[in-house]
Amino acid sequence: MLVGGGDPTLELDGLAADTAKALTARGTTTVRLAYDTSYFDGPSLHPIGPNDNLAPVTALMEREGRLDDSTSGPARRADDPAAAAADTFADLLAKHGIAVEGRPEQGKGAGGAQLAVHASAPLSDLVERMLTNSDNDLAEALARQTAKAVGLPTTFAGGAQAIRSALTRYAIPLTGAVFTDGSGLNRADRLAPLTLARLLALAASPSHPELRPVLTGLPIAAFTRTLTSRFTTPGDDSGAGLVHAKTGTLTGTNTIAGTTVTPSGRLLTFAFMTQDAADPTSAQSALDALAAALTGVS
Repeated sequence: MLVGGGDPTLELDGLAADTAKALTARGTTTVRLAYDTSYFDGPSLHPIGPNDNLAPVTALMEREGRLDDSTSGPARRADDPAAAAADTFADLLAKHGIAVEGRPEQGKGAGGAQLAVHASAPLSDLVERMLTNSDNDLAEALARQTAKAVGLPTTFAGGAQAIRSALTRYAIPLTGAVFTDGSGLNRADRLAPLTLARLLALAASPSHPELRPVLTGLPIAAFTRTLTSRFTTPGDDSGAGLVHAKTGTLTGTNTIAGTTVTPSGRLLTFAFMTQDAADPTSAQSALDALAAALTGVS
């Protein structure tokens, strides 16, 4: 039984090798394979439907269900990432001398003997990766893990409720906020700039070191990921290396939120948003110019 634990970044090579070793030690060379996705509840398909920016959300998938060699960004995804992961696992077992009879079938793994386990990266690393890569799959998985931790349904709605509850516990202002998912791909989502700016300020506070990955995962202006090609022109290049920020982009919507440092060494948090801009490139340039201007504030 291949049991999913909700990590969309799972890679199966090592797990297959360890499983094959354990089976061989027991004298077993032929098995039937089933897979268990019950760690998360349904539905798995986001309201936006099939989309290269997000795989169907399931507790078992390998490499975010990607059908190419990419590690981030849009990509074609498996229609059923759990079944695809089970097929891959069966192929890997075969390479290690364990024959799998028939096609893997969905089932339940409760009560079985554990042969091998894959440990996820620390939560802090996953949060950093989510922000650095603008990773929607990780965002949805982390929302469901948050719901699981507080006893809510591990669904889109349960994750959204858990996000609101967590922010409320930190006294983050939520006036007008609407959460429907973890990734923000649903156009029904609503968030005020103040909510993001206050959350970033809290993450910078010495009183909340548990939130520090929210800052350390932010892309760096003109250097990393979604900001690699931004803050590189006259008018906004003063923010290069100083602005650390996460972008948000949907058709007609452009946002940026993050931190910067003034000449006096003062840390500032900011969040700027535009809606229904006629030209997205101009909107992004204007947002970058606003963020860069903060680097000169005393």
